Order: sequence, then C-alpha cells, then structure tokens
Amino acid sequence: MIRIQEADFNVQDELDAFRQDCPKIGAICSFTGLVREFGDRTDLTGMYLEHYPGMTEKALQKIIDEAYKRWPIEKVRVVHRVGELNLSDQIVFVGVSSAHREASFSACEFIMDYLKVDAPFWKKERTTSGENWVEEKNTDTLRAERWKEDR
Repeated sequence: MIRIQEADFNVQDELDAFRQDCPKIGAICSFTGLVREFGDRTDLTGMYLEHYPGMTEKALQKIIDEAYKRWPIEKVRVVHRVGELNLSDQIVFVGVSSAHREASFSACEFIMDYLKVDAPFWKKERTTSGENWVEEKNTDTLRAERWKEDR
C-alpha cells in the first residue's frame, strides 16, 4: 500500500492497520522519518516537498516490487507526506511484515535507501536566510549502491 498525502499520520494507527492486514506474520519492522533539526544547515526552519502524482507512486511501487523479489516479505506500507513541513514533523512511514525479523529489517532499510534516491520527491529547504532546492546527497546514493553488492 502506498499513500502520498499532505496530512500528518499517526504511527500507531499505521502499525495497527498494518498488523490487521497481516494476521499470520512473525515480524513487523517500521521506520519513521522526521524533518531534522540538525544536519547540513543550522538555520533550517522547515521544508516543502513536491511530487508528481502517478510518477512518484510508480517509482515507489517499483522499489517495493524489488524488495518482494529479494526477501520473503508479506506486506509493505509506505506513507509519504508532501507540502509544507516544519522541524520534527513526520515525513515518511515504511512498514514491512514477514515471517521472520531479518527479512523485515532488510527490506525496510532497502526501501528507505532507494526511496531517498529513486522516488521523485523534490525538497525545498526553508532557512532563516531564504529557500533553496535540495540536491541528492552522495551519502544517500552510496547507501543505495551497497544493495547492488548484495545481489
């Protein structure tokens, strides 16, 4: 399940719904991404995220399909926010279920790593001195590339 929305989400509600969708599993691994109050810029006040409806969902589905090929996982849930976000706001939720924890952990990390580099989201940072579009980070690319070695 993929959902892109402006509204915030409740992590516990997402986990509860996810668990009801997967009654015969042994593990759920989840990740929640937040707008960082630290990092490359110390004057960050928030960000704006854009996406291209249809194209973004297709890219996310492709990443999820690849995770299904690599690990014996049962279900995947991705919720990603767009629009105006403030510091500490939730941006993304990824949940993965499987019979055993190893597949859930690995698939969840894989999905997040590829989401950062292959899903078409455009970020504009708001700072105390203005706004600027964020380019892809080399560290994100390197994280995604390490999965190519695992094939």
